[in-house]
Amino acid sequence: MIITIDGPAGTGKSTTAKTLADRLGFEVLDTGAMYRAVALAVIRHRVEPDDEAAIQPLLRETRVQVQGPKVWLNDEDVTELIRDPEVSQAASRVASLPVVRRFLMELQRSAAKGRNIIAEGRDQGTVVFPEAQVKFFLTADPAERAERRRRELAARGVCRSIDDVLAEQNERDRRDSSRDMAPLVPAPDAILIDTTNRSIEEVVALMEEYARSCRGR
Repeated sequence: MIITIDGPAGTGKSTTAKTLADRLGFEVLDTGAMYRAVALAVIRHRVEPDDEAAIQPLLRETRVQVQGPKVWLNDEDVTELIRDPEVSQAASRVASLPVVRRFLMELQRSAAKGRNIIAEGRDQGTVVFPEAQVKFFLTADPAERAERRRRELAARGVCRSIDDVLAEQNERDRRDSSRDMAPLVPAPDAILIDTTNRSIEEVVALMEEYARSCRGR
């Protein structure tokens, strides 16, 4: 069974995916981490994140794996490194490139074969797994999303003003929703959930109810 959770940054996709997976006994496929890993490879090779011609040959020597919470880039554990703000911004830019999206889509589909998966990202229910049995799309107030991101960075020792975080978030939303290939939009059959005034427990309980009803409990 495949469950997809899409939505912009700061809506709670990662936390809800992990919690829901624990309750259902599923595995999590963090596709955003895969884009971050590619972005890290691009940065290390001193390639501009928008330079598709230069990135295409780089992908041929790039291996990305997600194993539970761990993310591997060419056999290196980069779980912490990919959470750097510079990598986050580069990830949004490389995600606009068709060559990168095709490269990772194949990896994502391969990773889900024969497994009960919760795939979270931005195009899981629309492009990667359009046949998924249950699709969710999370939203939240932009100011609340930015504050969540600011707190997340602060917990890792990165001090950023709320204005800077909000500006970066707005730019990323613009890129994600306006790209030609796989824009950030809800699937027609997705269940929309606004997480602004809901706790993680409330959101997951709602998602679990939908998932179990489709699975036949």
